[in-house]
This record gives sequence, C-alpha cells and structure tokens, in this order.
Amino acid sequence: MKHVGITGGAGFIGSYITKKFLDEGYKVRVSVTNLSKSHKYEHLFNLGNEDNLSIKELKVQNIDSLRSFCKDCDIVIHCGTPFKLGVENPKRDLYEPTIKGTENMLEIALENRGISKFVFVASVAAYNTAFPYPVASRDPDHLYTEEDEPHLDEAHIPYAQAKYYADQTVRKFIEKNPEINTEIVTVSPVTVMGSPLSGREDSTSVGLQRLFKSKEVNDPFMQTLFDDDVEFALVDVEDVAEGVYRAAATKGNHGKNYLFTSESWKISDISRMLNGEQPEGKPRTVYSNELAREDLGMEFKPVKDPLHKFDAD
Repeated sequence: MKHVGITGGAGFIGSYITKKFLDEGYKVRVSVTNLSKSHKYEHLFNLGNEDNLSIKELKVQNIDSLRSFCKDCDIVIHCGTPFKLGVENPKRDLYEPTIKGTENMLEIALENRGISKFVFVASVAAYNTAFPYPVASRDPDHLYTEEDEPHLDEAHIPYAQAKYYADQTVRKFIEKNPEINTEIVTVSPVTVMGSPLSGREDSTSVGLQRLFKSKEVNDPFMQTLFDDDVEFALVDVEDVAEGVYRAAATKGNHGKNYLFTSESWKISDISRMLNGEQPEGKPRTVYSNELAREDLGMEFKPVKDPLHKFDAD
C-alpha cells in the first residue's frame, strides 16, 4: 500500500484531496498545525477508510518536523499554505509559512529519494497577482495559459504575492536541479467553489461563496469587485482534488504546472447561480485548461454544478 503525506489535508481543498487518496486505497497522513483543535480535522474520519488515515502536528517552517512528516511517504502533496485575503502581519501570516514552507519542501525533495512525486498546490495568483482582474498590459480577450510569463503586481494583495514568490521558488529549484530523483509538479487552481466536507466556517473559499450569495459586503476591496461586477474564473473543488490525484499518479510530468479552471462568470451571475437562479450572461474561457485535459485526461464540470450544490446538502 502506498503512503501519501498531505499538508493542509483538513482544509477546504485539502479535505477533498484527502478523501480522493483514501478512496484510491492509500495510507494517508495529514498535517494540522494544532492537534488539540480536533474540531478542525475530525470530519476526516467520516470520509471512509479511516483506518488508513493518521493526523500529525506540523509547522512547515520547521524542517525537522517536516522530515518526520515525509518519512516513508511515496507521494507528498503540499497544500498547507494559508489562504487569507486580509492579514495584520503579511510577513508572519503569509510570506513565512508560504515561502519558507515551500523552500523546506524542496529541501526534503533533495534529501529523501524514497519520495517519487511532490505536488505543489499553488494558485492562479502565481500566474497573475492581479487576479481576478486581467493583466493590464494584455488584451482583454487574452487566453491565459501555462506558457504565459507569470505577472507580478506588488500593488495587489499579499496572498497573491506570496503565491507568486513560492511558485517562482519551485520553478528556479527545478532549473537548478535537473538530475533530481523526485518528480515535482505544480497545480494552479482558479477560484475554487463547492460545499465543504466539514462543518467549519473559517474557510476563505466558503466565506467567498457566502459573500457572493448574500452580496453583503463590508470590505472596501470586495466592494470594488462587486461595483465593477468583476469576472471570476471558477473551478469545482472535486475537480481540483481529482486533478491533484492524477498529477501525482501520472509519470513523466516533472516540471509541469497545470491550470485547473472551468468557466469565468461575472459576480452578478455567480450570485444568481448560488441563489438557485439562472444567470443572465454567458460564461467565457479566460484561463485555459487544455494542458490538464491533454496530460491528465481531466474533464472540468460546468460551475453551475458546485454553485447549485453549495448549502443544498
């Protein structure tokens, strides 16, 4: 039986990734930042195959504890980075865990030859820190692909910048270590939609969906997005988990970075679909999923599926 270590495997996206690997018969080790807060991970033991699940306390900034976490793993999925749009201390709350955690993961990849695959769960923000807005210098109808040069705009939110710098760290590491034994792959989801597997309400992804649904905005940045009726690229959380699994199980894709995306909709229509109504506009394809379809055989569901399911179960 193969072993997989999943950092952040109790979060919104991470829980679906954990479930996918449990369903596929893996021994799954999930990291949490505090074992005493069992309410944050107890839902994982209701996903099935719980005899194959273990929970370990970990801070990815501590490389010794990370070594212990990764020991005996065949695959490591790194999605344990904070998704926070507003923070008091970006250096402490975003940059250090995101960038230092990525650096430590890459160090483990050099040390531990027993690990066949590392999958980094990045973000569309690593390609475009202005997301959901387009890159100002590009044509409004530009189709973003994995071939695009990642765009950094330091005027935008710290979360996006942290993801950009972490992704750059991975890219430079792969270039400098062409003979590395472990395959390293990155996946970059757009805005992830769907119902949480836990009862937790502290997920930024869940909070965004509640905000889109209620339209009750109390943040200047979000108010601007609503006022501009900004177009968001969306993807189903179940598709993200499936894509992560396929990226891990597929051989020969070292160095690839896959965009996980379905359709792009304006906020007004996202709100309508979350409220069970029909959209007034039509979807666009702003970010390409062609590489994930070709390499991984992915089929991405229309976003009405996760939007209509949200809060319906």
